[in-house]
Amino acid sequence: MAETRSKKSKNTTTIIKVGANDLGKLPPQAPELEDSVLGALMIEKEAYMMVADLLRPESFYKDKNRLIFEAIRALAAKEQPIDILSVAEKMKSQGTLEEAGGVSYLSELTVRVASTAHLRYHAQIVAQKSTARDLIAMAAQIEEAAYDESNDIEDLLGRAEAGVFEISERSQKRDVTQIDPVIQEALQRIDKASLNEGNISGVPSGFTALDKITSGWQNSDLVIIAARPAMGKTAFVLSMAKNIAVNYKKPVAMFSLEMSNVQLVNRLIMNVCEIEGDKIKTGKMTKEERKRLDTKINELYNAPLYIDDTPSLSVFELRSKARKLKREHKIELLIIDYLQLMNAQGMQFGSREQEVSIISRNLKGLAKELDIPIIALSQLNRGVESRTGVEGKTPQLSDLRESGAIEQDADMVCFIHRPEYYHLYSDEKTGKDLRGLGQIVVAKHRNGATDSIWLRFRGKYAKFQNENEATDDDFPMTPVDSENNSISIASRMNTMTEDGAQLNRDEVPF
Repeated sequence: MAETRSKKSKNTTTIIKVGANDLGKLPPQAPELEDSVLGALMIEKEAYMMVADLLRPESFYKDKNRLIFEAIRALAAKEQPIDILSVAEKMKSQGTLEEAGGVSYLSELTVRVASTAHLRYHAQIVAQKSTARDLIAMAAQIEEAAYDESNDIEDLLGRAEAGVFEISERSQKRDVTQIDPVIQEALQRIDKASLNEGNISGVPSGFTALDKITSGWQNSDLVIIAARPAMGKTAFVLSMAKNIAVNYKKPVAMFSLEMSNVQLVNRLIMNVCEIEGDKIKTGKMTKEERKRLDTKINELYNAPLYIDDTPSLSVFELRSKARKLKREHKIELLIIDYLQLMNAQGMQFGSREQEVSIISRNLKGLAKELDIPIIALSQLNRGVESRTGVEGKTPQLSDLRESGAIEQDADMVCFIHRPEYYHLYSDEKTGKDLRGLGQIVVAKHRNGATDSIWLRFRGKYAKFQNENEATDDDFPMTPVDSENNSISIASRMNTMTEDGAQLNRDEVPF
């Protein structure tokens, strides 16, 4: 039965409930199994390799057992024999032999071992008890901090989440898999991919030329899409999210750390309804535009597109939300806008680069866990600005901010480049007209080729689309002919080449 105590300070009295732990409840432990494991390690030649992935010195509750395992691990690291004599000699050199009970205690441990047949099972129990103690210790720290009203509650939640995540990561172990079932899974995926149109085995972006390079965004891949400001990163992923959710009916989740959900939806409305942003903000539209809004907005209703605009989102909070979205809505793609605005709240780092390293590593781990592609937007540093020419302004992997970890963890790195932004209107080598175009550069592709493709960028609608895709802008309406009271439309024949190919608007000779 719990009792209550009064803790008085100068101005307040705090009532503390004393639970079972205060009445002498022992921490989770298995001392007999600890002894058995250590004894087995000293009598079985290959025993250490059976438990090396499960145990750490901290896994042992008894201090002297912890010291013995440290010596065993040190011997194993140097590939030296592990037996009672070598362990005793190692501990003597470390100055810990007498503290751990001397040679007599080591001998006692080996005598207690009846069989090493169940060594790994015993080691798993020892590891589980250690994990339980870690959780209790972490919970006690959070409880103590929660009573301190000077602590920021959001920071405290981040520390709690980070603590649980760290313990979870440490305790999760995956066994080695024999190749046969993996081959079967690979064949099933190949058969499934063969049924898809256009050789698309992953989630299609809706951009034909890009999908030819990637075969769609692949499950478990971390894709980084990077650009300098004003290149259209958000416009690109919104255009893609619209293609996937609206055109292909595949569930997509988007985490926006920069824009609110209303701002994102406004940009989607611009994209789908092709109405300029200023008119969306002010509501000042023509009758034709209002009619187009009322008609095309229906495409967005019931679309499997899920938006989260939590600011300063931590990577640990993202994992929790993503798991829920995968479980409840079966999402097939996750987008983050953008990586540098995320944090690893609750953990201490020496630099921002170290924090970004933890974030990118966790995003890759999450992609593997959920078996979906994760697309994260990223900023580029200012190196691009100092270079000249169309090729010089094209981003490179070294332009990634905090690039080391991001480049290493990403399965694919793509850059968005709009030469027109730098007043470069034609390609010096090919003479290609670059007005209104955006280049998508696949700079790293772990499972395929690198290449680049061109998309049309329609800035007034915050929209990317296939380069040769026809739009209403290509065929403008002409004024009403007052004599026959009819409306004429510019002929498509006016925008055809001699061989019948369709020209872009900017390629039509004036």
